[in-house]
Amino acid sequence: MKKYIGCDLGGTNVRAAVVDVETGAVEHATMIPTLAREGHMAVIQRMSGLILGVIEQSGLPESEIGGIGIGVPGVLDIEHGVVLFLPNLVGHWTDVPLSTLVSEQTGLPVKLINDARSITFGEWKFGAGQGVDTMACFTLGTGVGGGLVINGRLHLGIGGTAGELGHQTIDFNGPQCGCGNHGCVETYASGPAIAAMGMKAVAQGQKTRIAELVNYDMNKITPKIISQAAQEGDPIAVDIYEQAGYALGVGIANVMVMVTPHRVVLAGGVIAAGELLLGPIRRTVQQRVFVMPEEQVEIVPAGLGINSGIIGSALWAYEQRVVV
Repeated sequence: MKKYIGCDLGGTNVRAAVVDVETGAVEHATMIPTLAREGHMAVIQRMSGLILGVIEQSGLPESEIGGIGIGVPGVLDIEHGVVLFLPNLVGHWTDVPLSTLVSEQTGLPVKLINDARSITFGEWKFGAGQGVDTMACFTLGTGVGGGLVINGRLHLGIGGTAGELGHQTIDFNGPQCGCGNHGCVETYASGPAIAAMGMKAVAQGQKTRIAELVNYDMNKITPKIISQAAQEGDPIAVDIYEQAGYALGVGIANVMVMVTPHRVVLAGGVIAAGELLLGPIRRTVQQRVFVMPEEQVEIVPAGLGINSGIIGSALWAYEQRVVV
């Protein structure tokens, strides 16, 4: 079987690798800075160069590469391979024919998929979602994304937009989200939301280990710093993760009663906090789910780390191949 290239377009870095779609093995993974401020065409050229470099490094003839899958953090026309809108990437990314442009520069067929859906697909096939036919995935990072596998199929809905689990409303009168809605899960449980709670505590002069860990420089406050403070027993830091976990727990409870997944997988950098986040999530779910057997739903961290999106996008390209 031919191998495929998985590529992940991020706000900070672009990653690509050769993926064995039968085993999920990742080879020759390489990363370069996105440098989004240089404009979308410059980013696309760098991405194409990265992909060609990965193929060259692999030593595989181009005839042995079946295609390229790209995970993109935005709204896509997946049928035509067009980026409609990227909310968190600098530059003009409106109606960009990304598939065509990368295909022209690499000579290979290209398929696009939302980055959170690619993570979902990768985790279901080869990661923490293996062995179940219905799964929900929350990706916790700069934003809160998501994806669904229902009855053994990645559920994409209209134009690939299904699975935006982080943009469900959990507070009718909550703060405005970057998506335009109010009170989304993302406004309470994303990395920036967690960091903002830490910044607020320090700005208010609350006695917290968070301030000491960054030498009172609020610009250095991150979820990782807050997690460290919480692990050292700082009550304010613990409470911040309690609040984020509660918000995620409400969102997960909603998905559980609507979809009844056998497993909920949590991916992304924020889940590195482990039980600080998983504990309040599980308690909230137990307190809020009554109409389905919540005890039969596993809530687990992702298993593939930073490779889940690369694996998922390569699998997507493989599944969308034209069989002659």
